[in-house]
Amino acid sequence: MTSTVYTTIESPLGELLLVGEASATAPGGTALCSLSMTGQRRAPTVQPDWRADPAAFTHIAEQLRRYFAGDLKDFAVEFRTQGTDFQERVWQAIDTIPYGATTSYGRLAEQLGLARPAVRAVGTAIGANPLLILRPCHRVIGANGSLTGYAGGLECKEYLLAREGAWPAAVG
Repeated sequence: MTSTVYTTIESPLGELLLVGEASATAPGGTALCSLSMTGQRRAPTVQPDWRADPAAFTHIAEQLRRYFAGDLKDFAVEFRTQGTDFQERVWQAIDTIPYGATTSYGRLAEQLGLARPAVRAVGTAIGANPLLILRPCHRVIGANGSLTGYAGGLECKEYLLAREGAWPAAVG
């Protein structure tokens, strides 16, 4: 039997696919490995050895419901991602962008102590983020304050930023 479980939930952005693994330390008992949207670039697809288990995601689904209702700003979810060391470093940096704030790709690279030419690599790592919404890559915008790149589509990025009161806004 597989240790990977999944479910889908409805959201204001459409159907979300949640993929996780059992964890003795995670609130609700499931560590989240992926959260993706319908139509998302490079989104995972349900694999034959995954097991559908909506109950495993009750805690996470409730937090997402509260986030979309405007009642939750910080998620209490255990993540299990498998990026490169560089990707994990970038993803941890985007975890520090507060709710309702934005930053630019350049500022994020600077925060990581990277030279200006690394901005493209930072953008590529952000584009590979497997945990949309929860790991807030939507809060990274262009240096001129424009919406740029989002695996779930710019309409979803704009919705999420507006939901958080950060759009339209200047780079924070």
